[in-house]
Formats: sequence, C-alpha cells, structure tokens
Amino acid sequence: MYEEKVSAGGRTERMELTHLRRRIEPGDEIHIYSIDRLARSLSDLTSIVDEMVDKGATVHFLKENLTFSSDKQDFAGKLMMQVLGAIAEFERSLIRQRQREGIEKAKSAGKYKGKPRTIDREAIIKMLSAGVSPSQIAKLANIGVATVYRIRKEYAEISQRTTA
Repeated sequence: MYEEKVSAGGRTERMELTHLRRRIEPGDEIHIYSIDRLARSLSDLTSIVDEMVDKGATVHFLKENLTFSSDKQDFAGKLMMQVLGAIAEFERSLIRQRQREGIEKAKSAGKYKGKPRTIDREAIIKMLSAGVSPSQIAKLANIGVATVYRIRKEYAEISQRTTA
C-alpha cells in the first residue's frame, strides 16, 4: 500500500509514487482513488498510466470507475481519462491564476508583505561593527554563518548607495 500526502500538482518529489513505479511487476493491480490524485497535468497522467500498463499492471481509478490494462483496449475509457485529466489540468490552472490575482490585489492594498523577518539585523550589524566574528555571531543569534555574511553584504551595499 502506497499513500502520499503531497499534491499531485506540486513540483515536489513524490517519493511514494516513485517507489511504486520502480516496483511494478506484471500482474500487479494498482488502485487509485481518483484521476486527479495521480496527476494534475494530462501529459503526466497519460505517461504514468501508460508506463504502469506497459509494465503489465492493471490500473483502477475507483472514483471514475475506469480500468486500464494491457489485456484490453478500452478506447472509450482512454478518452474519458483524457477528458477528466484535461479538466483537472484546467482546474489547477484556474486555481493558480486566482491565487496570483489574489496576491496582487493584497499587495496593492498593502496587506501582503511576505514573511516577516525574524532576525534582528540591526543587532547583527552592531556586532559586526564591534569586531565580533561571523561564526561567533551565528552561534549567538542561532542562525547560519551564511546568513551573517548575507546581512553584512546587504549592509555594505546600502552603505555604498547612501555615500554615493
């Protein structure tokens, strides 16, 4: 049994799906709750299902009541899968578009400012000015050394702009 808690439309690695695809053997029965749980793009959906069927597995989509296997050619079922896959892809595009529009609207209203900064940059700059080493600052502030160097670089750039 493989169960995954990540989005089928996300760009993250889907480890359980990867493990499943590697272990498929002829005669395996793969039951998937819904087409949109497997993939959110039509090209991904068809390539994943084709790969599974080519390896000799039977793929069952429970919600849509569709079955695909190398034993039978179900042209109507394939058409239905492609139509539902195209709808899932379209739905995902609409969600992303609405999300972008919402963020832009919130930004223009001054409500969307991104993640608040949690590091006291002024304190880090004061410590740097006092001669404390970046590694010591990182330990004291419980941050990475690279963060200290990045803050130092940002401060140097700001200082150059104000003196120029």
